[in-house]
Amino acid sequence: MSDRKSMINRKVKEYSYVLILLGILIAMILIISMASPYFFSWKNCRNILNQSAIYLVISVGMTLVISAGQIDLSVGSVIGFSGMVMGMMSLNGAAPGVAIFAGLLSSFLIGILNGALVAYGKMNSFIVTLSTMTIARGVILILTNSQSVFGFGTAFTFIGSGAVGPVNMPIVISLIVALIGAVILHKTTFGNYCLFIGSNEVALNRSGVNVRRYKMIVFGICGLCAGIAGMIVTARLNSAEPLAGQGYEMDAIAAAILGGTSMKGGKGSIIGTIIACFILNVLKNGLTILSISSHYQEILTGFILIISVLISEYHEREKREV
Repeated sequence: MSDRKSMINRKVKEYSYVLILLGILIAMILIISMASPYFFSWKNCRNILNQSAIYLVISVGMTLVISAGQIDLSVGSVIGFSGMVMGMMSLNGAAPGVAIFAGLLSSFLIGILNGALVAYGKMNSFIVTLSTMTIARGVILILTNSQSVFGFGTAFTFIGSGAVGPVNMPIVISLIVALIGAVILHKTTFGNYCLFIGSNEVALNRSGVNVRRYKMIVFGICGLCAGIAGMIVTARLNSAEPLAGQGYEMDAIAAAILGGTSMKGGKGSIIGTIIACFILNVLKNGLTILSISSHYQEILTGFILIISVLISEYHEREKREV
């Protein structure tokens, strides 16, 4: 009975935190709307949704990785790398479908490589993904000679600027990814193993589960999410930029932690991540509309990340005291 009661209390806390995030988002929208008449226009709202779509896709992958007690700093470079692969293959006459498949495959393989080094090489995920981040960015700059790759067909650019009714394609793609991510994390055995790896990897390994394989798959999914984000960015700009995705990893980490995912693993929330993505992008958009420098936006993102980690640590201490 006590176990059931504690589980109910934990669920109530989780949902109450999501409601708090939702309240913060609504309050921000109202405040910025009163400060600027341009904020709540449909054109600007669609712009926020489009921008949030990119961050949402990579944040879903980051949520899975962090809930498994790991970190992936390479997602920003993987965005640029997958875009470069798609761009260079398109220039060499490959069909849009083939170019997209190659870009997504390359991003998935980078994720698998990260996972293999962490799981089988027993290396720290921070060091591994920091290394692959710099290597991937260096490869991009060398192969493109630091020049943009552009000139895609309309079939490809539809992904970034096309629409299904009133809803733009990036939004549709991001919602599909978020839904799949939520099902994986909260409704499947794989998702349960993800959380167990983050909370008690040794116990899971002793129970006969191949923890190394699951770690590789988690990183592979995160890499694939970054590749999908790279596809959206490249299609939206109609060019593969050498520095595309730079700094996106910090926003993805901030969204995951702010959304309620524990830095130490064992706890994750896709719904929280979705709301946190919108909070961060509404904040950035609002500051831009109010003509506040982008430098302050970076400072605020840093502060939000610190506050999110403090909240995460506070919940961890509460859990240990119980």
